[in-house]
Amino acid sequence: MYRNMGSPSANIPEHWHYISFGLSDLYGDNRVHEFTGTDGPSGFGFELTFRLKRETGESAPPTWPAELMQGLARYVFQSENTFCSGDHVSWHSPLDNSESRIQHMLLTEDPQMQPVQTPFGVVTFLQIVGVCTEELHAAQQWNGQGILELLRTVPVAGGPWLITDMRRGETIFEIDPHLQQERVDKGIESDGSNLSGVSAKCAWDDLSRPPEDDEDSRSICIGTQPRRLSGKDTEQIRETLRRGLERVDKGIESDGSNLSGVSAKCAWDDLSRPPEDDEDSRSICIGTQPRRLSGKDTEQIRETLRRGLEINSKPVLPPINPQRQNGLTHDRAPSRKDSLESDSSTAIIPHELIRTRQLESVHLKFNQESGALIPLCLRGRLLHGRHFTYKSITGDMAITFVSTGVEGAFATEEHPYAAHGPWLQILLTEEFVEKMLEDLEDLTSPEEFKLPKEYSWPEKKLKVSILPDVVFDSPLH
Repeated sequence: MYRNMGSPSANIPEHWHYISFGLSDLYGDNRVHEFTGTDGPSGFGFELTFRLKRETGESAPPTWPAELMQGLARYVFQSENTFCSGDHVSWHSPLDNSESRIQHMLLTEDPQMQPVQTPFGVVTFLQIVGVCTEELHAAQQWNGQGILELLRTVPVAGGPWLITDMRRGETIFEIDPHLQQERVDKGIESDGSNLSGVSAKCAWDDLSRPPEDDEDSRSICIGTQPRRLSGKDTEQIRETLRRGLERVDKGIESDGSNLSGVSAKCAWDDLSRPPEDDEDSRSICIGTQPRRLSGKDTEQIRETLRRGLEINSKPVLPPINPQRQNGLTHDRAPSRKDSLESDSSTAIIPHELIRTRQLESVHLKFNQESGALIPLCLRGRLLHGRHFTYKSITGDMAITFVSTGVEGAFATEEHPYAAHGPWLQILLTEEFVEKMLEDLEDLTSPEEFKLPKEYSWPEKKLKVSILPDVVFDSPLH
């Protein structure tokens, strides 16, 4: 913790400067972080900093920022997710446990602390910036870097060095009402939105296929209504599994197996060598006779086991998507040509045995909070060649809107509605998106209409309903 005198001439007030240590590699001996070389990141590759405006009469820095930084560091160590400039952290509580409106955080490069090359790798310094809820929402809907730039232009909201003032009582949009429309809304229109998905109260129905009543069938959930899996479908799945097992057996016969060892109940005897009586040995049972292992043999076995455990302890599953925070998924590097293979939609991994179905007509259902995001989804994502996913908070169901430029989608212009198990994809052309934006204009002011609210495009065989929360809280929705 340091006292920084700031620069009155540059409109930078005096403040306390906090700097963490330990997220980067301090020792280079693999005790805390794996040493990967001097050219790569040191540890997690960054340290956190925080600048807090010094109050008149303060002689020592408050300690709560250190506790806040420790909480963020704990998250990084436990999740192994790292932070980047432009990221946001939804905290939903005053950072200093007071009544302050500063309840969330953005992250940016520290204006003074430049990246450092150390003997154990490169370290960058990410500064925590306290923001109000309205500023967080703007960062979520547009992007963090854009809001950080706005904060730099407002002295009381941070100024050039983005110094957090816990006593700030107004948002930048209250200080300058033109910022929302002239900067944020136009920014979303020109740059698109980095918000690529949300966890939401939502559901979908396949209106083109009624459920079967065949007695010889099994019930599965596709979308929100139970569908019946006929005996024929069940037999097809069984046949697919049988063929798969036949291919595995033939593959082992022709290619061999990658299984190189197992833990098992087994033993062997050396009939040509009598047991040793060396005192510096340990007795174990090999076969039916006790044998003695020397200290050297014991150490060799331990070393072999240790290496084997290291090899087999490497993670098989990929890490959790680092862009996902508090029900929101964000792009780190937005591009014009998007792909479903590396973003929020991969959170839904369809079962390989469930075939993709083309649907003729669908009904989408959202609660009011989720429905209010549809215009952002259309204007900020699809019109920029990207996609947007609603993931149900009550089950595995998901709805992904995709544009014609998205790679990896199973919805096509010929079949714009396609389902893979509980995952529905809807491909919307630019012309239809513009039409929907006109018809859904009142969603931007949801307080002006009563629920339920329904929108329909018969020529596209698409219906959207905005429903009360209680509908989604019922297990029969």
